[in-house]
Amino acid sequence: MTPKVTTEQTTDRWGAISTLINREAKRLAETRGWSRYGIAFGFGALTATALAPYYILPALAVGLCGLVILLDGAMASQTPKRMAFLTGWAFGFGYFLFGMYWLGFAFLVQADQFGWMIPIAIPAFTGFLGLFSALPAWLAAFVWRPGIARIAALAGFWAIFEFLRGNILTGFPWNLISQSFAGTALLAQPVAWVGPYGYSLILVFLAMLPAAAITGAERLSLRPLFGFAAGIAGILLFGIIRLAGEPAFREDAPKLVIVQPNVAQRDKFDSAKQAENFRRMIELTRQEAGEEEPALAVWPENAHPYLANASDAPGFFGSTLPQGTTLIAGTVRSWEDESHTRYGNSVAIFGTTMDGEKPLDAVYDKHHLVPFGEYLPLKGLLTSLGLSQLAPFAEGFTAGPGPRTFDAAGIKIAPLICYEDVFPRQLYPKNERPELLVVVTNDAWFGDNAGPRQHLDISRLRSIESGLPMARAANTGISGVFDARGRLLQEIPLYQQDVISIPVPSAGARTLYGSFGELMFVFLLFAAAFINFYVKLDATVEHA
Repeated sequence: MTPKVTTEQTTDRWGAISTLINREAKRLAETRGWSRYGIAFGFGALTATALAPYYILPALAVGLCGLVILLDGAMASQTPKRMAFLTGWAFGFGYFLFGMYWLGFAFLVQADQFGWMIPIAIPAFTGFLGLFSALPAWLAAFVWRPGIARIAALAGFWAIFEFLRGNILTGFPWNLISQSFAGTALLAQPVAWVGPYGYSLILVFLAMLPAAAITGAERLSLRPLFGFAAGIAGILLFGIIRLAGEPAFREDAPKLVIVQPNVAQRDKFDSAKQAENFRRMIELTRQEAGEEEPALAVWPENAHPYLANASDAPGFFGSTLPQGTTLIAGTVRSWEDESHTRYGNSVAIFGTTMDGEKPLDAVYDKHHLVPFGEYLPLKGLLTSLGLSQLAPFAEGFTAGPGPRTFDAAGIKIAPLICYEDVFPRQLYPKNERPELLVVVTNDAWFGDNAGPRQHLDISRLRSIESGLPMARAANTGISGVFDARGRLLQEIPLYQQDVISIPVPSAGARTLYGSFGELMFVFLLFAAAFINFYVKLDATVEHA
């Protein structure tokens, strides 16, 4: 017989839990010295596990609530703003180091030349990124008030510095907090309205809310916990509503043929293997692109070098690929500019066969180059220190003029090369909305690791916020096709050679974020400021 649990006993248990959490929170807040910063580093690392490939979403709440409690303790110190800055930096260092350790794998491709840089470059870079969580913590210290006021302040400053990280010093909006909810289309839908920075603000606020339940009173406050649960339920409901119905496809469009050749990065530098890889892509394309029906074939970034320079390429493709196939191929091209030879990381578009040839219809040059990978910033200074970019050209790559759209097989496309799809609202020229985003990438630099999976999640966010489908061709994966709501319709996993053949998904209507940009983000910032200054809730905190 199961004993009955009375209301009084339940209340006692809640009281015991409250006492335990209050005691541990107080102990955590009072931590000082290196232990404090080590714990902050650990909370940052734990928060990073909410990102791909782990998707441990509860870690987001645990890690960020831990940061709030540590900052509560900092406010009770003799140097609150200094301690808040250092605590925020340690948290950010842990978050970025564990979220981006995989960058080091790129140095191992040519380990004899670049391997020595790993213990210097990765901690230095992620330590610098830690400033983008140190400064929000420091600024929040000026308006730190009990209850959810401090939560709103920290969430608002956090989101502002994510925006700045995405836009200054060429921008690096990788591993935004909103990216942690991009592992599924269901949880990522709010970016269609508020964009990735606005969604980060919402998620940081929600994840920190449980910390507001710890008031130091005899009982934990239930209202922040109810607010947390209601917020998560709202995100789920919003996603369910937006994803109602089946994905739509264009009936009048050619089919997509996406080729993943799965060429190891070291082999791409081996000229003896380039011809073999090239033949492999030709064969994979021909297998799926029928002779009669039109097809839009997409090859990954730098699938083969100098295709746009080769005078015999149109004739070769005309004789080897089906007549109705239009080819979009990543390549490297060169051109002369005054006294220099320039190199571009490019996309070449070869049209349908005419008179036995596939004409070179268009060329797009990557405009948002990767610092240290494709060019060396502060070249004079860094070269004197023995540093160089990974690209095997003395001057690195030359940037193209900006986003472009092209007509390919009757579809208006916007090509993006690798890193370019990281940037929200920089996908195509203003007032030239395409029907399809085409991303060519090569994540083989980063191995079978978190990097390629995080990059795929970023691509999903771009589809949702723009309301546009995306064809994504990656050298070693992950290739795939997203519909306009960010549903991954087909994919090829990492390190598999395969081909995707699928009709072109329909473009969706322009989203709220696509129409008004960061306006909703600004509105959310005002809301956070309003809460910080005017909302009083659970305003008793007794730490330290």
